[in-house]
Amino acid sequence: MCDPCQLIISLPESCLLTTATVLSSYLGQYIKSWKCRLSPLLALCVFLVCERHRGEASDWFPYIDALPTTYTCPAYFADGVLAVLPAGVRRRASEQRRAVRELHSSSRDFFGWAWCSVNTRSVFMSHPSNNFLSGQDHYALAPFLDLLNHRPDVQVKASFNDATRCYEIRSVSGTVRYQQAFINYGSHDNQRLLLEYGFVAPGNPHSVVYVDADLLCDVLRGDRSLDQKRKFLKENNFVHRQWKAVLLGQAVCEEREEWSVHTAETLCQRLLQDTNAALEKISDLLRQCDPAVREQLDVVQSLRQEERCILGRCLEALRGTVRQPDEALPCQPDDNDDDDAVS
Repeated sequence: MCDPCQLIISLPESCLLTTATVLSSYLGQYIKSWKCRLSPLLALCVFLVCERHRGEASDWFPYIDALPTTYTCPAYFADGVLAVLPAGVRRRASEQRRAVRELHSSSRDFFGWAWCSVNTRSVFMSHPSNNFLSGQDHYALAPFLDLLNHRPDVQVKASFNDATRCYEIRSVSGTVRYQQAFINYGSHDNQRLLLEYGFVAPGNPHSVVYVDADLLCDVLRGDRSLDQKRKFLKENNFVHRQWKAVLLGQAVCEEREEWSVHTAETLCQRLLQDTNAALEKISDLLRQCDPAVREQLDVVQSLRQEERCILGRCLEALRGTVRQPDEALPCQPDDNDDDDAVS
């Protein structure tokens, strides 16, 4: 085992492909003269497309030649594959698709490849603002460094070292000698990993299953104050980011606790039914698809299988907290109960 905080890789600034690289290239004079400023992402995409077209004449050819020719980014999934994604991922993938299509009016395959290359393989690196590009500039393509794979249980420190002028990654948890060195892209759940990087991490401790708002409304149709409760949750930022903090607070009354468990169990059952139906659909599609679509379906299948395991464990835990069969499960509490404004 290597010592913690040992340097794993140090990449000189000259090896990083950034917007500074683009602006100092043959494209720089054109980008600087355009009235409409490009975003840093688009500038990098244009440069990659041009350099790929130049082939071996490009100084970046060895790097570009090593990049994947296809990606499993949801933004470029076939419609049939998009349809078997969980609702939340499907919605965000559709938003991604619209955003990417705004970058180009032609050469979709080239721009798709370039966008996925930048989005999935760049490292975070702050750059000073300039008068030629619009928006935040924090992209850097890092040849060789981007060959290091992600593992959720690995801890690293990654940043650009101003003293050495190198982008460095140091191990926090240590690395086993002669074994593959992993890095960590962040504490992301599998839906985020699929959207941003095009893969799923088996056994990811950060994985969750998101409850779509439409499903929640369907399950709670009898709650006359549902809209008011959802508005309160959203206005106080409880919907996604602070629900864990709420769970650490004062417990609600026993009646509401049991109703909440029953509602959570119903949600898990509905989500599990949807997941199983999607997995059956994926199996059918895999029997009749071409290789490119098969690769997309494989990663979605992995996501759905991971979520099925999570839902199964949640159901088992919830059923262990429900009252015994001879004890009646209370109905939904009265909306006029003043001791708890939000269930």
